Amino acid sequence: MRVLLVNKFYYRRGGDCIAMMNTEALLRERGHEVGVYTMNYPSNVDSANLVGAAPEVHFGGLPDKVRYLWRMMGWDDVPRQFAAALAEFRPDVVHLHNIHSYLSPALARAAHKHGARVVWTMHDYKLICPAYTLLHDGQPCEQCLTNPGAVLRNRCIKQSLAASVAAWAEARRWSLKKLTLWTDAFVCPSEFMATMLRRGGVPADKLHVIPNFMPQASTPPAKKEPVAGRYSYIGRLSPEKGVRTLVAVARELPYDLMIAGDGPLADELRELCDAPSNIHLLGQLDAHKVKELMASSQFTVVPSEWYENNPLSIIESHCAGRPVVAAEMGGIPELIDDHNGILFTAGDGDSLRRAITKAMGTHWNHEAIAQQAQDRYSSQRHYEALSHIYHLS
Repeated sequence: MRVLLVNKFYYRRGGDCIAMMNTEALLRERGHEVGVYTMNYPSNVDSANLVGAAPEVHFGGLPDKVRYLWRMMGWDDVPRQFAAALAEFRPDVVHLHNIHSYLSPALARAAHKHGARVVWTMHDYKLICPAYTLLHDGQPCEQCLTNPGAVLRNRCIKQSLAASVAAWAEARRWSLKKLTLWTDAFVCPSEFMATMLRRGGVPADKLHVIPNFMPQASTPPAKKEPVAGRYSYIGRLSPEKGVRTLVAVARELPYDLMIAGDGPLADELRELCDAPSNIHLLGQLDAHKVKELMASSQFTVVPSEWYENNPLSIIESHCAGRPVVAAEMGGIPELIDDHNGILFTAGDGDSLRRAITKAMGTHWNHEAIAQQAQDRYSSQRHYEALSHIYHLS
């Protein structure tokens, strides 16, 4: 089978990129011919599988913003270039990931016209929320499910009317009706995502729940004993991730919190963590150092305050045999049970404090956590589910 994978970036930038690149490796291991279409970007990896790349767009002066708007609306030359790549590669399946804005849903239309089976994995809520996140003023928001104009009234994009108008126009241009016509199957990594898309108007028969997977070799069970009193946060340093709440709680606890990652809150957190000796900011770590950090931690913490989908950070922690203290938000509860973690009320410092304290005092069966996770999120299980969707008529 010939499969063309499409994502706006082609390096391990975030969960969408990692999931797409893991899928690429998985399909090639099973003997399929795999191509990749992306946007030109300096950090992209070199690959012989690249069949095409759209010119880079970015935010700069007015000319750059105009080019970005043209890309969003599918008015530039990228749809024609993509159609040429389709004609040359001749895929049986076009598997889309994150394509809004930097590539454009015009690619879904082109793939449908080409006659390929179109599969689209949902990494965020862009189909039903022009702002991607289902957040307003830092709080979960579902207004767009019934009122698509809410993005304008609330100025959801960077609190800017102009940016919010652009997002609203993009949503009108690429309506849910069009996208569901051009797409044969939507892959939802969580039941929560499938529920929200169904509520937003996506036909139920086009929704398929397949959790993310973890390549077996990428996160082996941690063999060494964790450092007593150490726990870690590994992820983006941004408001919706709940790191402010986590730091406020950690300052008052007698345990060592290790924070790995970068993002818009990095400078603020450096100031907040300047005095407490029990909070350690490690910056962005490579994959090897992340594994070492997990191995040295008694557990990881995911304090998100938005509707997380199917966090790879939780799956990776479990596959390494480490339990997770996690916010009861979005798709997170689907990953946590009494044997592999503790849930707490999102945004509630007291609830988080109790959960961390309880996790520190719990005797966890690290080997059982790892075995259960590696079975549940195995590449073979994911491949079988994906193959079923690829072959559906």
